[in-house]
Amino acid sequence: MSNSTEHKAINDTERRILQAAEREFLTKGLKGARTSAIAEAAGVNHAMLHYYFRTKEKLFERIISEKLDALHQLISRSFIEMNLPLEELIKNLINEHLDFIANNPDLPRFITNEIFGDDERIENFYLKIMRVAPDVMSKLQTKIDDLADAGQCKRVDARMLLLDIVSLNVFPFVAAPLMNRIFGGCMDNTADFIEKRKKENFETIVRKLNLRVQTA
Repeated sequence: MSNSTEHKAINDTERRILQAAEREFLTKGLKGARTSAIAEAAGVNHAMLHYYFRTKEKLFERIISEKLDALHQLISRSFIEMNLPLEELIKNLINEHLDFIANNPDLPRFITNEIFGDDERIENFYLKIMRVAPDVMSKLQTKIDDLADAGQCKRVDARMLLLDIVSLNVFPFVAAPLMNRIFGGCMDNTADFIEKRKKENFETIVRKLNLRVQTA
């Protein structure tokens, strides 16, 4: 086997283990997850899983690290073009965030149960978010204030606006087990449901801002 082929095989095996571990941890948490189930789902034996990640805890921390990195990249990507009109920035953030959650529907409950219950993980989460959050909030506040000065929107606190967006996007997934029973399974994470939420959440935030949205 050539070095490149061997390297690819190693990467493929590691990725299969990580994908299986992600499903196991996100649905069952650290305590409920079983390494035997992860190994079986990844198509490897327990010794191979131990060779790659040593312990269940190390594998769990790897999954958390990857998810936090993905959230960090999401925030950075959503606000990369701060010169866009405010409504486009808001729409980009809502859409990117909802798409991310739709692809990781168990992540909000996982963060609440597993990350917020551990001081060290909370600190790591905080440090990653704070790499970009202050700059994003400052620039967003400036954009809101400039539009408010021009009479084009209501003056609001950018921090509260971001909190509203995150809350609107995340709540249906956190509360899905209960809401599906109350509303008869309407929160089914289908493409149609996600698109409706994007539209509803965008219109809610625009109303809060009393923003004059440009129409084509």
